[in-house]
Amino acid sequence: MPLATTETTRFWRDRRFRDMECLSATFLTHEYSPHAHETFSIGAIESGSQISTINGTREQTGPGNLYLINPGQIHDGAPGGEGYRYRMIYPDMELLQEVIEDVTGRAFHGTPSFPRFLPKDPQMAAAFQIAHQRLEQKSGALEADEGMFSVLAELFRRHGSTIILPVETRERTAVYRVRDYLTDNCEIDIGLEQLAAIAGLSRAHLIRAFRKEFYITPHAYLTDVRIRKARRLLRLGYNPAAVALECGFADQAHFTRHFKARTGITPGQFRAA
Repeated sequence: MPLATTETTRFWRDRRFRDMECLSATFLTHEYSPHAHETFSIGAIESGSQISTINGTREQTGPGNLYLINPGQIHDGAPGGEGYRYRMIYPDMELLQEVIEDVTGRAFHGTPSFPRFLPKDPQMAAAFQIAHQRLEQKSGALEADEGMFSVLAELFRRHGSTIILPVETRERTAVYRVRDYLTDNCEIDIGLEQLAAIAGLSRAHLIRAFRKEFYITPHAYLTDVRIRKARRLLRLGYNPAAVALECGFADQAHFTRHFKARTGITPGQFRAA
């Protein structure tokens, strides 16, 4: 499929899949800032190529590759060559667990995850694109539901696993304490010295350790947490100006710039979907 000559985005929520967010887009110059989602990020490129860094691993992908990004994993994205067109869905943890339980016929007690971010699987990439198109085109309910349900089930069967938690260390405990503080206090102006005291580390050590664990600096993480909070408020119907203030941004323009850099769309587009 040839690329369009202009950037386009279409964003919507599918009520049949727990209000799952869906995106189809063509990006020629747009570059995503490092960010994470509270949901899974699952998708495939239809044409062109994207260069992305996920948890510190940089790779260029194109048609035939899947995006299988777990909640909380830091990633970015930029056009490779002349740009790319792709399709994405953002299912939450509960939806994926429901799919797994339905397929296996028994309760799933672990935490589902995808150990490989960008596997090459042309068959599943093609199946995903067909299922996604059916959602976008509002095909018959049964056809669309069955298609995406089957794709999610097969994606986990082929590429899924259960999370194994890493061993705790003093440094990991410290940076997770800082991460939790940033998450709980994202609307206030937080200084590095304050975070270093919370961690019990020097300022330089904190930055190094935080980046090592989360592949992002404390400031970039704070900005991303603010955007995640903003997404929740916009879904509740708050206007962008009020959301900017509530989430700790200097002004609406500052908020809009950071929002689009992490979602590919404006706060107004997100709120209207």
